[in-house]
Amino acid sequence: MNPTLQRAVTFATAQYHRLLAAARPAATFATAQYHWLLAAARRHPWRAALLLPALLLLYVLVLIPFTPGIGDLRKAKTEAPSVLLASDGTVLTEYKRINREWVSLDAIAPSVVDALIATEDRRFYEHHGIDFRRLAGAVLSTLGGDLQGGSTITQQLARNLYPEEIGRANSVTRKIKEAITALKIEAVYSKDEILETYLNTVPFLYNAYGIEMAARTYFDKPASKLDVLQSATLIAMLKGTSYYNPVQNPERALKRRNLVLAQMVKNDKLDPARLASLSKRPLKLDFERQVVPMGLAPHVAQHLRQWLVDWADQRDYDIQADGLRVFTSLDANLQKTANQAVARQLGQLQKLADARVKPGQERAVLQAGFLALDPRSGAVRAWVGSRDFAHEQFDHVSQARRQPGSTFKPFVYGAAFMQGFDPSDTFMDEPVEIALPGSGVWTPSDNSAPSYQPMSLRNGLVYSKNTITAQLVQEVGPERVGQLARALGVRQSKLDLVPSLALGTSPVTLLEMVAAYGSIANGGTYRQPFLLQRVEDRNGNLLEQFEPVVESAPAMPRAHALTLVNVMRGVIDEGTGSAIRSRYGIGADVAGKTGTTQDNTDGWFIMMNPQLVAGARVGFNDNSVTMGSWGQGARSALPMVGEVFQQAFRKRWLDAKAEFDIPRPRPPPPPEPQYEQRENPLPGFVNDVLERFLQQLRGN
Repeated sequence: MNPTLQRAVTFATAQYHRLLAAARPAATFATAQYHWLLAAARRHPWRAALLLPALLLLYVLVLIPFTPGIGDLRKAKTEAPSVLLASDGTVLTEYKRINREWVSLDAIAPSVVDALIATEDRRFYEHHGIDFRRLAGAVLSTLGGDLQGGSTITQQLARNLYPEEIGRANSVTRKIKEAITALKIEAVYSKDEILETYLNTVPFLYNAYGIEMAARTYFDKPASKLDVLQSATLIAMLKGTSYYNPVQNPERALKRRNLVLAQMVKNDKLDPARLASLSKRPLKLDFERQVVPMGLAPHVAQHLRQWLVDWADQRDYDIQADGLRVFTSLDANLQKTANQAVARQLGQLQKLADARVKPGQERAVLQAGFLALDPRSGAVRAWVGSRDFAHEQFDHVSQARRQPGSTFKPFVYGAAFMQGFDPSDTFMDEPVEIALPGSGVWTPSDNSAPSYQPMSLRNGLVYSKNTITAQLVQEVGPERVGQLARALGVRQSKLDLVPSLALGTSPVTLLEMVAAYGSIANGGTYRQPFLLQRVEDRNGNLLEQFEPVVESAPAMPRAHALTLVNVMRGVIDEGTGSAIRSRYGIGADVAGKTGTTQDNTDGWFIMMNPQLVAGARVGFNDNSVTMGSWGQGARSALPMVGEVFQQAFRKRWLDAKAEFDIPRPRPPPPPEPQYEQRENPLPGFVNDVLERFLQQLRGN
């Protein structure tokens, strides 16, 4: 044998004998203890027989502190979702835990209760939470290879109400916890209370919890109107909602329903003569998913949800159960109008977009964001994050960053006024070439040919001239423009401080832009946009009041802000936003700016009034997809803002007489539509005749 191998074998043998020698005392001790216990059991047989139950009882006592407390089983019934409210108390949405509507036991068809007890727990009214006869039968069946459950309705309720504390594992510990909790429930609450709670908390798939929502989902009727077949169908699902789903597995559901009917006959809850005929009937579902309502402002609800959860957690509240009343600054009327305006305008624009889709090309969905706020306080009055929250949760108000185009130009002119420029100062309307350090030459241009004539700064902004704005930013400097934009409200997005910033090439959010215009409308004072006003408990007691954030220093001198407002009035009176006057008939004091990015990728429009500032942006999610000529801000975004303001003035939600604190140039009234003159020429003819007659009288 190899010497190395022989040494290894010798070493292993020595270790074996050493371990054997060490184990002998332990084996001797164990053997002695075994004989001692055996002798003790022979001397005290009754004590030995009670040892195992005693250990089991000790284990149960140890588990009791780890089972859920049921001091308030009715909590499931009294749970109330927190409610998000508009400023006038209109409900915007509810933060529900589940889609459930609680109904009392007497509002549930008796056939439901009969089917439940006959199938799930026929000695329900006889036991005190645990049916020991059924449990013993289940144990014997399981030992025989037929796995059966022995849980009572009360045990099932305990499991449904406290899934985390009790668990779902098929273990002895879980069953003991379940039994302990069931005994607690039965000791405190009546059988009817247990039945009512069970039927209102059991799940039925498709976001339907409780018998009321199940009845509506599968049969389009309230639980009180369920007949015996419908009751048996729903109770049949409880054995396994997915396996016996009547929508997906109708044959299984039918067989299980008939078994429930047979159990009802067996327990004297159904006339045996009816069983044969009832069993032959089809399911006859009237299925409709129960959709959770989106509410008036779903993006606002989503925007505030996480904040509210954190706020509630810090104060030991549950937003899904404690019925908090959260008041927002939203105006319910303006919010409804904004929703309608966005839906109507995008519906029309989508048809134009679809007409441009080529065969085989995927259809792109047009999206928009709309925001309105009170410039005096920063209170948000309307917020529409997309055309349809159900299909687009992405928020085009606070999340989408897109180039603002010419809506950014007011910051250039505002910075110029702060540097001493006057609206009457002029630049030559001619082609511009601006050398960029290390990156060539920038040559901004306009849609119209240059006039080669002097143009005032006022007209440069009113008619949105790129060449005039480019020359102005050269004088002012992009750094000052960016500084003013940030001070006014563009505070989250990064601005590239280059000359092209003047034409809106740095992506920003609609929220930032409307906030900045709000600062201009507020005389140069920034007000941080806010949504929350106060939080109350379910009884109306104030928990916290939220005050607007007020900055000590103005973002822009008041005189210069009003000068900018006065210039931007011209955009509405005679410039790119003139449709506000001619199409929407708004004669109130308003100012604003349109914006269109390169190739009509995005269309913007923001309008100001002393009481309200509103803005909209339209575009595709993929900014490589462009719109046609209809994508210009004056055609795509302006109609949404125009419609909201039109309704606000018409219904007197806003004061049409409110004016900015700077003398207003009165625009001439819009011309009468030509078709009215053609349709009724008689009044003009009569006037001419009367005028000639009067002239003759004067001559005489």
